[in-house]
Amino acid sequence: MLDVDAVVFDVGETLVNEDRAWSAWASWMGVPRSVLFACLGATIARREDHRRAFELLDDDFDFEAQRQAKELAGYGWQLDAEDLYPDALPCLAQLSSAGYRLGIAGNQPPAVEHALVAADLPVAFIASSETLAASKPDLAFFERVVDLAGVPPERIAYVGDRVDNDVLPAHDAGMISVFIRRGLWGYIHATWPEAGRADVVISSLGELAALLGAGAT
Repeated sequence: MLDVDAVVFDVGETLVNEDRAWSAWASWMGVPRSVLFACLGATIARREDHRRAFELLDDDFDFEAQRQAKELAGYGWQLDAEDLYPDALPCLAQLSSAGYRLGIAGNQPPAVEHALVAADLPVAFIASSETLAASKPDLAFFERVVDLAGVPPERIAYVGDRVDNDVLPAHDAGMISVFIRRGLWGYIHATWPEAGRADVVISSLGELAALLGAGAT
């Protein structure tokens, strides 16, 4: 079993199913969702920034400008209970009841952080890359997560679906890296040789609760 005091979770495809968010982008761009997902898969497989997928559909696409325009038009990122993976709340509840210090920290805009705070999840802290003034995979991001967790890095398990942004930098920061294999990045990154550097590989958050010895309450 894992011997840690704190568990910190990435957001997209770790706790939150991003299908609705990506579908909203497809609607905004006026393309079928299957086309956008295909472009995303291609960019991930080529180890490119996922924003390159939008440029494949529109040579002049400015992601940040379009994100702001989308939000101003009332189509910003939204989070409802239906967007959480079915295993997310049970896992958080089990780990919280078992006494683990829990946190959520990912590369997200402030709107996502605010939505997660409003969801009243059983965690000690929620922080976006904007709040932390650092983005994954930068070491500074993980150093600030350690500060928020309040325990040494070797006592923290960081859970994420990406090898490049989650597994490798968390491992290098001295944390226990937990790779959850799901979502676009998870399935594709699982084929990378570097995925073998993950301390733990899981397919669901239910497995994590079991590894930590936090049974259902």
